[in-house]
Formats: sequence, C-alpha cells, structure tokens
Amino acid sequence: MNNDKTLYLLDGFALVYRAYFAFINNPRVSSTGMNTSAIFGFTNTLLDVIQKRKPTHLAVVFDPREEKSARTEAFLDYKAHRQEMPEDIKNALPYIERMIEAFNIPLLVCEGYEADDVIGTMAQHAEKQGFKVYIMSPDKDLSQLVTENIFWYRPGRMGNPDEVLGVAEVCKKFEVENPLQVIDLLGLMGDAVDNIPGIPGVGEKTAQKFIKEFGSVEGLLANTDKLKGKMKEKVEAGAEMALLSKQLATVILDVPCVWDEASLLLETPDRDKVNALFAELEFRNMNKRVFGEELSAGVKAPAKANPAQFDLFEESAAEDVEISAFKTLADTSVDYQIVTEREQMQELAARMLAEDYCFDTETTAIESLDADLVGLAVSFRTGTGFYVPFPADRAETESILDIFKPALESRERMKTAQNVKYDIGVLANYGVRVSEPLFDTMLAHYLIEPDMRHGMDFLAETYLHYSPVSIETLIGKKGKGQGNMRDVAVEKAAPYACEDVDITLQLREVLEPKLAETETREVFDTVEMPLVRVLSSLEREGVRVDTDVLADLSRRFTEQALECEKNIFGCADMEFNIASPKQLGEVLFDRLKLDPKAKKTKTGQYSTNEETLSKLAGKHDIIGHILSYRELQKLKGTYVDALPLLIHPKTGRIHTDFNQAVAATGRLSSTNPNLQNIPIRTEKGREIRSAFVPRNAEFTLLSADYSQVELRIIAALSDETNMIEAFRSKTDIHTATAARLYGIATEEVTREQRSAAKTVNFGIIYGISAFGLSQRVNISRTEAAEIIESYFRSYPNIKKYMGDSVNYAREHGYVKTITGRRRYLKDITSANFTVRGFAERNAINAPIQGSAADIIKKAMIAIFAEMEKRGMKSKMILQVHDELVFDCHLSEVDELKALVREKMEHAVQLAVPLEVEMSTGANWLEAH
Repeated sequence: MNNDKTLYLLDGFALVYRAYFAFINNPRVSSTGMNTSAIFGFTNTLLDVIQKRKPTHLAVVFDPREEKSARTEAFLDYKAHRQEMPEDIKNALPYIERMIEAFNIPLLVCEGYEADDVIGTMAQHAEKQGFKVYIMSPDKDLSQLVTENIFWYRPGRMGNPDEVLGVAEVCKKFEVENPLQVIDLLGLMGDAVDNIPGIPGVGEKTAQKFIKEFGSVEGLLANTDKLKGKMKEKVEAGAEMALLSKQLATVILDVPCVWDEASLLLETPDRDKVNALFAELEFRNMNKRVFGEELSAGVKAPAKANPAQFDLFEESAAEDVEISAFKTLADTSVDYQIVTEREQMQELAARMLAEDYCFDTETTAIESLDADLVGLAVSFRTGTGFYVPFPADRAETESILDIFKPALESRERMKTAQNVKYDIGVLANYGVRVSEPLFDTMLAHYLIEPDMRHGMDFLAETYLHYSPVSIETLIGKKGKGQGNMRDVAVEKAAPYACEDVDITLQLREVLEPKLAETETREVFDTVEMPLVRVLSSLEREGVRVDTDVLADLSRRFTEQALECEKNIFGCADMEFNIASPKQLGEVLFDRLKLDPKAKKTKTGQYSTNEETLSKLAGKHDIIGHILSYRELQKLKGTYVDALPLLIHPKTGRIHTDFNQAVAATGRLSSTNPNLQNIPIRTEKGREIRSAFVPRNAEFTLLSADYSQVELRIIAALSDETNMIEAFRSKTDIHTATAARLYGIATEEVTREQRSAAKTVNFGIIYGISAFGLSQRVNISRTEAAEIIESYFRSYPNIKKYMGDSVNYAREHGYVKTITGRRRYLKDITSANFTVRGFAERNAINAPIQGSAADIIKKAMIAIFAEMEKRGMKSKMILQVHDELVFDCHLSEVDELKALVREKMEHAVQLAVPLEVEMSTGANWLEAH
C-alpha cells in the first residue's frame, strides 16, 4: 500500500445540502439578491479538504439528473418521500459545477447510478491501485464501504469536529462486527431518509441485537423459529421487505465508470476562472485562501445569466463573456480640491451653511474616542470634493474647526454621511456637536436590505458599479505594521477622502428613493437617524467597573475552580489535565465508561463538548463538577480577567460599540466588548454585574426593564382579548395562561403548571413544537401537544395572527414591525418544507422581536431628548435588549424614574399597556 497516494471522494449533493442548511438562519445574499450560501459553504469545504488534508487525488461525485435507477425499478417508493430541492440550491448548482471546473477537479456522474454507487466503485478501484481512500459524506450508508484502506470522512456539524472512521470506529458506532453488516442493519431497521422500509416495528436497537445473534438479514430469516410472540410475527411478515431493503441499501460496486488515475490528480486551480467566479459571487476574501491575495475589484466576471437556465449536467450551459470592470478613480473625471488657506476654508464653511452637503472625517484610529482628526472632506454634488487637512497640533486643529463648527452644528442644512455615528464621536472629541438633520447611507441601506452588508465599498460596487480606493493602499494591511492617515501625504489622502464623500453623496441619490419605495422612510426619520446621537452619547459615556470587585471575583472563581478540580480528581481517582479533551475523554469513557457509544473525533479523541456532557448529567457526579469548572474558567477568562484590560486609560471606563446596522430584526448589538452578553442566567454569571458601578459617590445605577414586552406585543398585534384582559388587570400572565390551559382557578395553579405555561407563552413566538416543549419542561410529547392545542383554544386570535403573518409574508415577500421596518422572507414559498419552515417562523417572530426593538429605540430617543432639554446630570449608559441602565445623580433619582417610566411606557400606543420594572442599586446586579 502506497501511503503517499490519497484519494478523496466528495459526496456532492450531500455536501451542498449541508452547506446550504448551515447558513439557513443567516444566509449569505449577494448584491443581486442571490442566496450564495450553498456555493460559499461548498467552496469552503473544498478548500478545507485541499488545504488541511492535502490529498494527492480528488473528485466530486453527483447523482444524475434522472432519478431512475436500479433501486427505483426495484421499489417505486424509493426516495419518494424526499422533499423538493430548495430553489436556492437549484440556482446554486450551476455555479457549484463551474466552481469545481475552475478548481480543475473532475466531477463524476454516471447515468442510472447514484453517487453512492460511483463512490463505491471508484473507492474499490483506487484501493486496488494502492490508494488510501477517504469518502467525505454525512451519509451513513457509505460506512459499509470502509476497509483497512477506505475511510468514512464524516463532516462535523453544530460546532462538532469532523470525524474519520475506520473499521474499528464504524463497528463501534453501529455495534456490528464488520462494516458490511451496516447493510443488514439498514435492511432490518430501514432508512427514513431514502424511504427504505425495513421491517415495520424493528428499530435500531432490535436490529443490532438480531445482527449480533444471527449475523445477517438472511441469518435472521432462517431462524425465525427462535423468535417469539409479536416480534416473530413482524419478522416473518416483513421478510420479503427486509430482503428488498437490504438490496436497496447495498452500494453497487460495478458501475460502468472509467477509472483514470491521471484525471483524478489534484491540479492547480485556474486562476482566471476562479477569480471571475469569486468576483461574480462577491466572495472577496476567499481569494486569499486560494492564491494568498485579495480579489481585485477590477476582475472581469462572466455575464450573469439566469441561474434557472443552467443545467448542472449540460456540456456548456452558457458562454462566459467579459463584462466591464468596476469604474475606479483612475478612469473617472472628478474635481477634487485641497483646501489649505484660511480664506478658502471660510468660503467652504459659508457654502456649507448655505447648501446641503456630505461630509466625512479622516482620523488616526478606528475607535472614535481614541481618534485624532487628520482631515475633513466635503462634497456638494457628484464628481466634486473638498479636503481640509488638519495639523498634528491640537490647538491649530481646534482653531480651524472653529471655522466649520457653525456649519456642522447648524440645524438648517441636511448632512449626509456613511456611518455618521463615528464622525459624530470624532468631532465630539473637539467640542463640536454635529446636529440633525442627518442622512446616513449605511442606515438607509440597512432598512432597505437588512440582510445584506452595508459598508461603503460594497454599496458602491453594488449600486454604482464603482470600486473605491482601498484604505490599505494608503496605510498598509491590518496588523502591527499598519499606519494611519496621519502618515499619508496630503496629496494622496485628499483624493481618497474626497472620493468617500463623492461616492456617499451618489449613494444617497440612489438609496433615498428606495426608502420611499419600501415605505421605510418614516422609520428611518423617526427611529434610526434620531437614535444615532443617542448611541454616540452612550458610547462616549461608557460604564465604570470596580476592579477590586473583579479582582475578588477572580480570586473566588479561582478557588472554586480548584475545589471543582479536586472533586473531579476524586471522582476519577486520578489527576489529569481537565483542559485536555484527550485526557478528559479517556477518563470519562475509557476509565469511568459513562457512555459505551461515545464518539471520537477525526483526531481519535472522544468528544467532550458541552452538549455531550449535558447529556451525561446525572449519570455521575464528575459531570456536574466538570460543567461548573468550565463555567468558572469561562467567566474568569472571558469577563472577570478581561474587563479590567478594556478600561480606557483616558476615562477610566469601559466603552462598548453599539451596532445599529447588524441584526436584521432591528435589535441593537454590542461589541468591543459585548456588554449585552454579560451572563444573567446562572448565579455565578450574575455576580459579574456586581462589578458594574456608578461613576462616583454622587451617583447610583438605575435599571429600567420592559416587563414581558414581546408577549404584550403579540397580544396587541393579534388582538387576543383574553390575553389583553390579563395584562390590563395586571394578572400574572403565566399564571393566567396556566389556569386557562389546565381549566383551573388561578389560585390553584402549581409552580410546574406556571413553568409550562411560561415556556409555551414565550415559545409560541418562536414556533415551539410539541417535541421542544416536552424537552424543556420534561413532559411527554403527547402531553406537550395537548398543552399547545389547549393554548390555541384559550388564545384563538394568536393562532389566527400566526396564520395571517405567514399568509402576509407569502403575498408580499416580507413582514413588518409596528413602525414599518421590514424583514424580507424570500424562502416563504419554498417547496422544501424545512426551508419554508424557517421562513414561516421568522414571519411570526420578526414583527414581534422587531417591534420590541423599535419600542425601546423610540423610548431611548425620547428619554435622551428630555434629559438634554432639562440639563440633567444623570446619563444613559447602557441598552441591553429590553433594559436601559442609567448613571443616576442622587439628586435626580425620583425625577429620572418618573421621566423614564413616562417615556418607556408611552413610547408607542398599544392595546396592551407597556409596563416597566425599575430599581436602583450600588451596582448593576442590585439595580437589576
């Protein structure tokens, strides 16, 4: 056996489906609206195999377009229950074929035979020629092919690593003596995926038992006299179906496909074809993985034919024709001017007071709080721009800014910018308060196309077919050696800066009418744009953390982790490295034998992730200690020890970034650090909030949290009288729901019944199933189904709302929040019910979750404006989902409480009253 030769056979359709569904909750969508998830994921898989496994030979195998085969002739219902292929996968297949061709990888198809059969035949050919063969597929049927030289390469899912299974691993996984018995196993138990029937009433455990005792399907059928009762009847009645099922499950190994070793040799990708495809599909960063360089914006790409016109197996679906490259500054006529004389600056500032304009700042840092001003760019019309450079001397810069300050603070002129929150923050460093009205092209596009990217370069290429100058051409690539705009000569900085405002102004001209077309102008004007200054203020204020509290937590968590470690060693009766998955796996599964079916990863180690350990909870005390140990280590590393390092040296506070254009639902997110993710569910996690404290002794923290806002919204949107009445009468909604579900008085409701009702109340919003409810509250699926049915009988209008939302989405392609924010759901009419199911759940949930986001945003705007108007010393400092946190001056506690309650509870008018829970404390934990 020549170990230097390795052949990887990729199960094409299986990997395409896997790639597509991996992105189902957050699909990749190109600027043309095409879902590229399947192509992107498949290409990533291809690159992973090539770069990490380093095969000498490689092929991708697809099923033929005609589904007729020996199996369908033998059993007409074979694969009959398979769902319709999702439309996005159909559209992706032509591109995937072109991608495979561009990588110079053979695509194998044999009419009348399935991919499994081609894979099996090629694997055996390769083995005879001295190859090590790796069959990459999630399909368990292919495990029957495993030998000493043929391996099942099973791709990981849900965060789990890939697995490479040889003979021993397959035998252990399926509890058989050799991989060929997998065929018998499938013959007896069937395979729901391929609609192989098996013997009705024989499941996996029974099938494994029969195989151990009788060796095969035929062995079982020859010994039915040894069976008893109902099982004997089932086996004898299903004998013919068992033999047919075994036939259907058997991979054919004599497919008439040509073995050509030379054609399978891995070759260098065709650079031009790969570049063209990456450009067309907008895979801008993937080029680095293939060729070690970024994709040039000027790459010529094939014309975009309608994907539906392509056929995966046609010789040539369409001719590649060159289209014009993106325009660039080099081939565009512009009038960009550098403004250095004071008299010129005064003329420019006067024009800014007289006309609407677009502006942008050039700075020294990414974070606005750390940024020094390097330059100011301004544009009034397409093709023009003015650049004002600022010196390093702060006093001189402030002197120049005094000229432009009236124009920047004027409420008479509309100011356009891309990501204006950053510019507001930078100019605030110099005492300039940029005033409304503002138009942010990033936020406009966020409302128009919430699922796409919103960066200026992407928008320019998408809407203007223009590729702006890259910042990296001026300051270098990211890393230690990267400079900043202060290092760039004014003659080079000016065209770059003027181009930014010129292009941003052009984008506004394109995007503004689209706001009207999509009926999102109102939410743009009344929610997103007014919120910009509020978020900028929150980011600048920051929040104080008590490093002494964090140091004490670090010490205590360390002590508790050591105690857990001691308990773990005691349970294991040995010491080992708990952080080592290999050593931990050996202790749990070889030494303590907690799971005889424990799975190993491709490195030969047992899986010890949280999901695996959670399933073992209760089987041994060691599991609880390990989970506690891991929680302590994570809290300590991610928060307790990390937060002090994020304290800003100038302010002594932590300053997060609030991202306004990320979540398609409308919710805000927080990064650097993510303060919205500070743990709250566990007691140890909650302790971290005790380190968040007021700015000084004159302040206290005030927390104001909407009570059950999503339930109130669904009650109002559905006009569900029974639920509305419960809220209006201030009855505990979960107790009221439980009373209705179980047909009892509210005072008779038990804790368990209230818990089940609470799970249903919140779960309904996210499309909870009977199975999901049964898992969460530990009841039978039948009982869970009855509870859900009872819920809809109790609240019939909620069920009607859910149906109406789905129907509205089918008719319009989107759903709306109470402010008119849209969530587009193009999969709502998919023929594939799994894909359609995701869209239907979003159709129900998006208006609720998005309306909750709109409500708290409107409250923030109103509170902030009133606090500014009154000149209050108190400051809003955090927004965390449905909660607002304030640094409240002790002299203003009652005033601020009244103000916050008024603005939050009257942010919008609903049929259900909005309620706010509010409290103060010496730290965030106390206040919450």
